[in-house]
Amino acid sequence: MAIGARDFIDKLLVEKYAQEKVDNHDSEALVSRVSADDMLGAMAASANTYKTMLALNNRLTMVCYGVVAKSAKYVQTEAV
Repeated sequence: MAIGARDFIDKLLVEKYAQEKVDNHDSEALVSRVSADDMLGAMAASANTYKTMLALNNRLTMVCYGVVAKSAKYVQTEAV
């Protein structure tokens, strides 16, 4: 798999920005604005919410199957 410009516009962009120099590495740019513990806590809360939703969805599905099965009217057909 080749890396590089594939069409004319990409080639022009590569030529335009090939010599650009960026110097924005100050000490504040490398420090996270969100604490890792807060992020992991939010991820855990989201995962627990999703897990609970899946369990409730599974239980609701089973209840609905039961209601449908109990309300079904079975009609005896002629024996062949």
